[in-house]
Amino acid sequence: MGSQGSEEKGTGQEEGLEGGGRIEERSQKMAPVKKPKKAKRKISDSGETKIDDSIEAKTKDASKVKRTKSGGSLALLPADLRGPDTEWWYVFLSKHAELHKEAESGGRAPVPSDDEEAFRYFFRTSRRTFDYICSIVREDLISRPPSGLINIEGRLLSVEKQVAIAMRRLASGDSQVSVGAAFGVGQSTVSQVTWRFIESMEERARHHLVWPGQERMEEIKARLEAVSGLPNCCGAIDATHIIMTLPAVESSEDWCDPAKNYSMFLQGIVDDEMRFIDIVTGWPGSMTFSRLLKCSGFYKLCEAGKRLNGPVRTSGEDSEIREFIVGDMCYPLLPWLMTPYQGESLSTPMVNFNARQKTARMLGTRALARLKGSWKILHKVMWRPDKNKLPSIILVCCLLHNIILDCNDKLLLDIQLPDHHDNGYNEENCQQENPNGKVIREIITGYLPTYEATSN
Repeated sequence: MGSQGSEEKGTGQEEGLEGGGRIEERSQKMAPVKKPKKAKRKISDSGETKIDDSIEAKTKDASKVKRTKSGGSLALLPADLRGPDTEWWYVFLSKHAELHKEAESGGRAPVPSDDEEAFRYFFRTSRRTFDYICSIVREDLISRPPSGLINIEGRLLSVEKQVAIAMRRLASGDSQVSVGAAFGVGQSTVSQVTWRFIESMEERARHHLVWPGQERMEEIKARLEAVSGLPNCCGAIDATHIIMTLPAVESSEDWCDPAKNYSMFLQGIVDDEMRFIDIVTGWPGSMTFSRLLKCSGFYKLCEAGKRLNGPVRTSGEDSEIREFIVGDMCYPLLPWLMTPYQGESLSTPMVNFNARQKTARMLGTRALARLKGSWKILHKVMWRPDKNKLPSIILVCCLLHNIILDCNDKLLLDIQLPDHHDNGYNEENCQQENPNGKVIREIITGYLPTYEATSN
């Protein structure tokens, strides 16, 4: 991996995730708010993401589960010899037969009548992508089964059912009791299964969240320029608050954000397809956006010339435009971070720049709205989470978001949040402008009319 954020090992209990959390990488103790305390995770790297195209074929060829009568009970083959379990899905679906009526009375979207779309409704992915996710965690869920993982019928839980339980918990944000009732298992089982799934994904699926190599970055820049006209733009940055309740003994100003919520920050940088290519989380929501950025490893890498250091573009009289990302006015203007012009009396070129910058910038905003809409555990208020485990939950939701894109999967149209991902928060205004950043922004602003003339 490339640069990694520092972590703190979690040993407490999260509102739905029991047992000691295991977060690998370097460890760093929490600091007071003036040196913001955190349970920080940053993921960034370079490399290519590949999907096993044989998953679908393997699923079709898998042998069926053999069952025999033995004293009136069912005897199953060992878990590692069984094919994919599908029975759980039809049992689960039958328990939700009344959702159509509930939707009419309670305002919830009705369950699609099509079987494949219903599956996507509950678990956010197609069956093929679900099978791929199962293949990632299968070894861990088979080789290290925790004690007591049986359902109320006395049968061991299949890998597929364990993954379904965990993904339903993340997708719905419903309580462990509600999720357990839907699958015929207890609250403790939901807690154990979800945490084991998160641990396994955190360890084995990181290749789905990497900083692009140069070849991929050139594709990103070309596509962003085609959409926005901005030359050498590598992505968009934004951040959102993950709201939580805390025990009275833990409630403090450290975690109390400007909207008077207790929250944890998630900062994400996305590419042209709204894929996360770098995230930072674990920092208190009381911080400003600009401070969060400056505490991140990404900021340090950019300042050291180790990120956004690809080929420059030449404009006009040998003026150079380096690689950069775009962000809102809550961020400082830097040589590698372009923010909008502010003020009421803006020139036509400035207005033109702002419009094009917003086109690219909104990719970050939409990605976070899609993330929170898909994995509602991040959108609902979390009940007393373990703050050292919460970064792992956030990371895995970002990994699942990327896997859906990497598998060429699609979300249901009404999944994305209809409003802003951070409703209730006033927009911050950083007003910090680096002199070199101002020069580069002016060069880009002057380049845009030339781009329009040559592209027509």
